[in-house]
Amino acid sequence: MNGIDVLADGFSRVHGSAHAAVVDLTPEQLAWRADPEANSIAWLVWHLARVQDDHVADVAGVPQVWTAQGWNGRFALPFDDAEIGYGQDGAAVAAVRPGAPGLLSGYLDAVHEQTLRFLRTLTDDALDRVVDPGWDPPVTLGVRLVSVLNDDLQHVGQAALLRGMVERRA
Repeated sequence: MNGIDVLADGFSRVHGSAHAAVVDLTPEQLAWRADPEANSIAWLVWHLARVQDDHVADVAGVPQVWTAQGWNGRFALPFDDAEIGYGQDGAAVAAVRPGAPGLLSGYLDAVHEQTLRFLRTLTDDALDRVVDPGWDPPVTLGVRLVSVLNDDLQHVGQAALLRGMVERRA
């Protein structure tokens, strides 16, 4: 197993765990929040997919799935198309309410496919390429991908916790 295989496995685990967090939940359950400023399952899964989409598209030099495949229009969120959720307040979190069945998982699937397609183009040596020289030390492709994976893993864990809370409330 090489570094690319490890990254692909990690992103596949996020993908599977995110699906498990949303499967068979109603729109109301996806939007449930523990308090008015808390994140919902819907927002967490949307956000983790948006971060992955944004960051991987940037380093891959390809358009984001969000706009290129029209997911922005399907979600019809009241945000700029460049929004990925970082620093959003409670009102913005509440706006992420995917009503159509499969909307969240469909976007997640499309982002995951693009991520895996990009990873298959890489060699371990490519992970040393500097993608952001504005940091000290400069950020390499490997560091950026691990950073995205870390963020996604945290958010999918939060979504799983919320799912357990939602199920106990039922």
